[in-house]
Amino acid sequence: MNKVIVILGQTATGKSDLAVKIAKKIGGEIISADSRQVYKGLDIGTGKIIYEEMHGIPHYLLDVANPKKIFTVAEYQKLAISAIAEIVHKGKVPIICGGTGFYIDAVTKSVVFPEVPPNPTLRKKLALVSDRVLMLKLKKLDPNRARSIDPKNKVRLIRAIEIAKKLGKVPKITEEAPPYKFIKIGLYLPKELLKKKVNKRVTRMFNPPTGGGLLNEIKKLKKNGVSDKRLREFGFEYFNPTPEKVVKETLKYAKRQMTWFKRDKEIKWFEPREYKKISKYIESKI
Repeated sequence: MNKVIVILGQTATGKSDLAVKIAKKIGGEIISADSRQVYKGLDIGTGKIIYEEMHGIPHYLLDVANPKKIFTVAEYQKLAISAIAEIVHKGKVPIICGGTGFYIDAVTKSVVFPEVPPNPTLRKKLALVSDRVLMLKLKKLDPNRARSIDPKNKVRLIRAIEIAKKLGKVPKITEEAPPYKFIKIGLYLPKELLKKKVNKRVTRMFNPPTGGGLLNEIKKLKKNGVSDKRLREFGFEYFNPTPEKVVKETLKYAKRQMTWFKRDKEIKWFEPREYKKISKYIESKI
C-alpha cells in the first residue's frame, strides 16, 4: 500500500513548518487539513502558510472555496482523495497537515457521509440562534450525535440538525477500509509553552511586520460581500476580535482539538523540537 504521512495536532505547534521540512527530505507534497484555510481571504486569522514559507513544496486545498458559501467535509474528502491520488501518480509522498480532526478522519478512515441536500430555509433560521441553543435542539433530535459533536461549531451543529430533521436522526458515520497506509504524527507542546506560542501568534495577527493585520483582513472580507453572519461562523478571530479574546478562545479551541485527537490510538506523539526523532520514525515506516 502507498504510504501517506499525516502531521496533526493543536494550533500553533508548528505543523506547517514540520510538514515542509519532511516534504523536502523525502520528496513529499502537502495537503492542508484545515476547515477554514480552504477559504480564500482567510489568511491571517487562520495562520495560513505564506508562499515564502512553502520553500517550493506544492500545497493542496488552500484557497479552494468561496468564503460566502459553506464548504462541507464531504467536499473536502473528495478533493483530498483526488489530491492524494495525484501526488502518488507523480511518484511523491502525500503529507496531510492540519488541525481539523474531522477532516483528517474523513480521509484516513474513509468515512461515508449521509447524502442529505442543504436546506437553505432551515439554515437561515438556525443561523440566527446561539451555539448553545443549537446544541439543545440537537440533543432533543439525536442525543448520540450531540455527544460526539463540537458544541462550539455552529456550522456542524446546523448540518447535524439538518440531517436529523430529514432522516429522523444522524446516521452512524460508517467507515471503509482506506486504500492507503496512514502514518500519523502528532505534535504537542506543554501548556505554558503553547500559551506563549499562541500569544506570539496573536500579537503578529494584530501587528504583523508587513502592516495590515487581522482587522484589515476582516474589512476586506466585508468589502467582498462576506456578511457578519458568515464571519461569525468562521469563529472568534473574525467576529469583533480583540487580542485578549483571540488568545483566550484559541487556547479553548486547542483543548478541544486535543480531546478529539486523544481518541485516535494510531497517533505517535512528539514535541516539535524532536525533529530527528520524527524523521527517523517516518523513515522506519516508509
